[in-house]
Amino acid sequence: IVVAATEVHFFDWDENYVKGIDWYRNLMPFSYGNQITIEKTPGYFTSPQAPRRIHDMNSSIKLLLILRDPTERVISDYTQVYYNRVESHKPVQLFEDIVIKNGVLNTKYKAIQRSLYDVHMEKWLKHFSLDQIHIVDGNTLIKDPLPELQKVERFLNLPSRIMSSNFYFNQTKGFYCIRSDGR
Repeated sequence: IVVAATEVHFFDWDENYVKGIDWYRNLMPFSYGNQITIEKTPGYFTSPQAPRRIHDMNSSIKLLLILRDPTERVISDYTQVYYNRVESHKPVQLFEDIVIKNGVLNTKYKAIQRSLYDVHMEKWLKHFSLDQIHIVDGNTLIKDPLPELQKVERFLNLPSRIMSSNFYFNQTKGFYCIRSDGR
């Protein structure tokens, strides 16, 4: 497996998409015919145009989707924005004031929009069959990454190489990390 170094935003940003498929491929790392190239851009999942564009590029592609509990996702998003605004000495709104408007869930709040997984999956399932999409449980991935990554290996038809010895628990971060060579 070889992984693109950054989020490319080719399929979700028009200004990159118009540069063409050769521009996109030139951003991918070199890979041999027996290797799988992976590119990750979380924005693809919520993009209205990404499913069609990806399908047009490769209709038999396999897709990995990491999802976490949507409520935890919204709270995490808010917390990150909150602390960034506090550090920048910008005004902040209370969580409740953003999430609830006139006693109703504020579905215009971007964090909630991104967490309406069913709405986004409908778009993807118009272009890809469910057997082309593997959903990784993000909560389990954080707590116990080995079984989730072994499922990914099977989905991608890769030989089983990931073992528990590939991970260590980082006390500072509070989750598992992948060991680098020699550690």
